[in-house]
Amino acid sequence: MGFYFGKIASDSTIEGEWHQSGRSFKLNLDKRAKAIVLNRPQEPNPPFPYIEEEVSFHNAEQGFSLGGTLTLPEGEGPFPVALLVTGSGSQNRDEEIFGHKPFKLIADHLTKRGIAVLRYDDRGVASSGGSGIGSTTSDYAEDARAGIEYLLQRSEIDGSKTGVIGHSEGGMIAFMLASEYDDIAFIISLAGPGVDGKTILLEQSDYIARLSGVEDSVLEDNKIVMTKVYDLMIFNESHQSWSEEVIEFTSAYYSNKAMDNYSQEDIEQSITNLLGSIPESSYAWMRYFVMFDPASLFGSIKCPVLALNGEKDCQVLPESNITAIKNSLELSGNRQVTAMILPGLNHLFQNCKTGLPAEYSQIEETFDPSTLELMSDWIRQLK
Repeated sequence: MGFYFGKIASDSTIEGEWHQSGRSFKLNLDKRAKAIVLNRPQEPNPPFPYIEEEVSFHNAEQGFSLGGTLTLPEGEGPFPVALLVTGSGSQNRDEEIFGHKPFKLIADHLTKRGIAVLRYDDRGVASSGGSGIGSTTSDYAEDARAGIEYLLQRSEIDGSKTGVIGHSEGGMIAFMLASEYDDIAFIISLAGPGVDGKTILLEQSDYIARLSGVEDSVLEDNKIVMTKVYDLMIFNESHQSWSEEVIEFTSAYYSNKAMDNYSQEDIEQSITNLLGSIPESSYAWMRYFVMFDPASLFGSIKCPVLALNGEKDCQVLPESNITAIKNSLELSGNRQVTAMILPGLNHLFQNCKTGLPAEYSQIEETFDPSTLELMSDWIRQLK
């Protein structure tokens, strides 16, 4: 879930922030005479040299169907297949963001190289039933599992070569499924988490703020406050009780520092933004994510794993997460692990300058071509 909070600055400008999944990004809106046409040169366009089929599959556990697109290579199967799982937030089957459709591009690339792909709308989005309100990563993992079970029923699919490609939270779901089910033949984690959610969010917030030029004293205050906010979340199942404790702590903390850096208006705005960034509708998801540590999964994962992170990823910091994934899997005896930090790429695997989320919409590239080749080559060499 996400929302926008802004103030009218002029007749043609709104200045504000986009809030989603506990994170906030500056986003100013300008009124234009004409609609902006975004140039996305990598987007695949028909006719396609493969079969594209509209499909649906059922989440029997929760009683609704999910709609998606299955792309099948030309020729005789059965084919290896990858299920694509989106990152956090409610997204369509293309994982569309700022006019970019990375999952459509990945599906196009892989299918042209002989690998079938299923991508689907998240629950409550487009042609999928259900609702994302109150859902957690565990619920989304059930949706992905339903997709795997559907693929295993298709005669065109090689059941021994059925894998999951997950981006960000989708990487976490890939690890969850592979730790539980033997029929997952491979995993590709694209910026998937290797450490617990609380650590990811604290590292992310600090790193983005530093790149944005925030003063050290403010960074330290933010870290103290957000650490407490997440700790309170762990001990409060109720959004209401969590909110009350957050207001009490944050008010007291900043009031003690008001003489140094913060006015009363600053304090009130900080609390408003903080509570607004984690509304009741997404509280269950955020609490689950904060408490979840993927280390508990790695000991059960025996299939081949390709873990990739961009060097300039500001949301899932590459060094700590890639190191944790590689070391934990190898320590558990998995000798089929390839873990790489890819130079110059951001969280969306675009070539970038800073890696800051503000760049995502400005970059015309949707997904680094060499990473696409790396993924398809890796899958094709699997026995």
